[in-house]
Amino acid sequence: MNKKELIDSIAAKAGINKVDAENALNATVEAISDCLHRGDKITLVGFGTFSVSTREERTGRNPRNGDAITIPAKKTVKFKAGSKLAEAIN
Repeated sequence: MNKKELIDSIAAKAGINKVDAENALNATVEAISDCLHRGDKITLVGFGTFSVSTREERTGRNPRNGDAITIPAKKTVKFKAGSKLAEAIN
């Protein structure tokens, strides 16, 4: 499902027009991004939890020539599915 299909689905399920559904989706994504950027955790009961994790600096190999390279530390986003979501997909 791409963003357009998701907007169509939100509009149909909520009984709103596509413009309002797109605005709501964009606002939700922006709010989640802002919260994660601050390092906060977001919990949507039954759906899941978004959190930020730090991946430490590590040594890797250049696949082209086999030389050792340093892969810098970076922050990543984690998602853990909630119980209702896990039940719905199984």
